[in-house]
Amino acid sequence: MKHTYLSIILTLLISGNITSLSAQEKVQAKSANEFLNSIGVNSAIFRRGETLPQTIECIKYLGARWIRTDENMNTDEKVRDIENLHQQTGVKISTSLGSGGNDIAGLVAGSKRIAELGALLAIEGNNEPNNWGITYQGQKGGQNNSWIPVARLQRDLYKAIKADPVLKKYPVWTTTETGAQTDNVGLQYIKVPENDTNVVEEFRGVVFADAANCHNYFTHPGWKPLQDNQTWLASDPSSNAKGDHLFGNYGKTWSKKFNGYTNEQLKNIPRVTTETGATIDRILTEEMQARLYLSCYLAQYAQGWSHTAIYIMRDRSDEEGNQSFGFYDKSYNPRQAAHYLHNLTSILNDNKTISKPGYLSYTIPNQPVTVHDLLLQKNDKTFMLVIWGELYAGGSENIVVKLGKKYKKIKIYDPTSGTTAIKILQNSNSVPLTMTNHPYILELK
Repeated sequence: MKHTYLSIILTLLISGNITSLSAQEKVQAKSANEFLNSIGVNSAIFRRGETLPQTIECIKYLGARWIRTDENMNTDEKVRDIENLHQQTGVKISTSLGSGGNDIAGLVAGSKRIAELGALLAIEGNNEPNNWGITYQGQKGGQNNSWIPVARLQRDLYKAIKADPVLKKYPVWTTTETGAQTDNVGLQYIKVPENDTNVVEEFRGVVFADAANCHNYFTHPGWKPLQDNQTWLASDPSSNAKGDHLFGNYGKTWSKKFNGYTNEQLKNIPRVTTETGATIDRILTEEMQARLYLSCYLAQYAQGWSHTAIYIMRDRSDEEGNQSFGFYDKSYNPRQAAHYLHNLTSILNDNKTISKPGYLSYTIPNQPVTVHDLLLQKNDKTFMLVIWGELYAGGSENIVVKLGKKYKKIKIYDPTSGTTAIKILQNSNSVPLTMTNHPYILELK
């Protein structure tokens, strides 16, 4: 019996029906629909020079699934516009206390109205109190002041949301730039440990949120472009990260070095990004920005960020300076980033979350550190294996994706080329690729 079993294995190896024993290691896919749901943009929707009809058209083209806003949306006119936006695009929004805001009652009321439309994604705390100070219960907080008022506001927001019968099922995201705390009020935690005696006593054991919230821009004074793994290292949840990262806000705060979660804990905490992106300049061209934006969404999701919003959908027309973050310029002309994201979301298009994603056997022998992979599965069971390179400093690397069996047809897509397959392999169990700084998508049926 042993000899028979070995002879079968040898026959399969020789015939190419399995590539190697190591290729039989199975990887579980993630839902393609859930990855698409993670893709967001910042937008004022109907103010700051933006108009609702144009926002609707932009969202339809990009395929973005959610919008990060900086307000509570608690007016009749805004609610009507959100209803129109949601009905025409399906997009959801996150509401917020905003920059310097403290109106918990208004945020609760506005969020409830948006929730009743089926358009609410989450509720966010203050936007960057290090830049935009707040006043709460008569006390100034944030910036260079004590952060006790910021912590009280976030604590009370969380309590109010979870006490509301409509809103209690929606996630609350933390305030951002918690690494800037001037005093240790525990905002480097989602829930403050009772035994962390370094935290101000009032906040020990307090629950601030359901998920950590970062503005981990992949370009930063400490992580300038263009470097290999530019977005991968900005997305890293550990102390190995670069830029304004998760670790610097929730592991050891970047300002006063208050301890928070360990590296091991950071891997598992729920987390979202409500701002990231880059402006165009002499080094970071429009083409390179577009490639980085694709890599950013992929790297973030692959490393455990449930939602990522790039700043911004359309350039600001009411601010000075370099306002070239946008997928669209201030005149609504699409940049290359808009076209590439449209291609990505079109290729992966899916509208239902598969409840139990399947497994695929594949390996990338001698996988370079700048090559990353994300296995997705659509609700029709089609596997979409995304392989992308982050060789932003230049060069290329040749790899071969080894599959656990032969496939009658493997379609290879390149979102920087369009929405149709650039190559189709027949009866193959290996896919050679030359990797640089953009994704390939392998469709396997």
